Amino acid sequence: MLGLGCCNSSSPPLIPRSLNVSRGQEAPRVALQMSQQGNLTTGGVVVVVLPMTLGIVSNIVALFILVNAYSLQRRRSKATFLLFATSLVVTDFMGHVIPGALVLRLYLSGGVRPEDSSSSDGMCQFLGGSMVFFGLCPLFMGCAMAAERCLGVTKPLLHSSLVTTTRTKMCLCAIWLAALCVALLPCLQLGSYTYQDPGTWCFIQVLGDTHDADVAFVVLFSGVGLTSLAVAVVCNGISGLTLVLARLRRKPGSHYPAKSHDIEMVVQLVGITVTSCICWCPLLIFGLMSAMHSYTGSTGEEHYNYKTLLVMGVRLATWNQILDPWVYILLRRTVLRKIYLIAKCQAGLGGHLFGCLDSASPPESEKNDVNQV
Repeated sequence: MLGLGCCNSSSPPLIPRSLNVSRGQEAPRVALQMSQQGNLTTGGVVVVVLPMTLGIVSNIVALFILVNAYSLQRRRSKATFLLFATSLVVTDFMGHVIPGALVLRLYLSGGVRPEDSSSSDGMCQFLGGSMVFFGLCPLFMGCAMAAERCLGVTKPLLHSSLVTTTRTKMCLCAIWLAALCVALLPCLQLGSYTYQDPGTWCFIQVLGDTHDADVAFVVLFSGVGLTSLAVAVVCNGISGLTLVLARLRRKPGSHYPAKSHDIEMVVQLVGITVTSCICWCPLLIFGLMSAMHSYTGSTGEEHYNYKTLLVMGVRLATWNQILDPWVYILLRRTVLRKIYLIAKCQAGLGGHLFGCLDSASPPESEKNDVNQV
């Protein structure tokens, strides 16, 4: 989504110049202001550009692999999963480019002054809405993918009759529309977006002058996000348990009903869900806690700690869009097969890994063994 600088949030990015300072004091103050602004634009740009570049490259690589796999896929269930995964990668890619470019512009301009941070302009509205939109879309898509795979594993006949490419595209449009409706709620005076410390990014008003509408907006944002994660966890748990039970109930000599591509998709979904939970739960929980305590006026001396937790939560959420494509890249069946063959060959050759890598292709019996894992 974006990378936030490592600047000390306790000091403002720009020092406002007092109207009563003398000329003798004005020069050192201006010099200090320019020095701090230089530190912000130099160190901050690096912190913004590096994660954004890494995320863009990761998503482009994953998108190339997904498009190639989708063009060669003939199974409808696998094609549906690949369509969801491709949409997720495209959304993550846009979530890096759009908010990241706006944050980079704020860093280059030196940020917003502390006395103006309580206000909101057009850029802040767009940046805050982008963060909410591109934050909810991956959570909604992960939930939809988990539900689709749960139906495909537990009720394959019902899945084949209900899930089609057209309905999958309609579901994706509904997800984008739902996230957009939530992001545009401040336009209806339900909640607001404001500049956040250190004045280089915008998000929901969770600290400071928090009103009823702001609390309702944060409750909605955090509630739908946490609910999506919970549903994804439950669906992935059911899918995984179903595959394990099917494997245990297999009789000797019978055909294993659980296909390797089902296992591959469930493993990838588990990786995506775990990554989303680790990256997004802190921001969803910290934002809700900050809004509640700010509304009741109980932040007190802990106000700085809440600001720090909020910044840490956003930084951690940024990594979700960087790690999502790598979950798919590293947990593909071809990669898992190579890992399995190398591990099996290494154990058989007494740890001689180079002997395994020299093998041009594994025996057919080993391929069959891999397909049953």
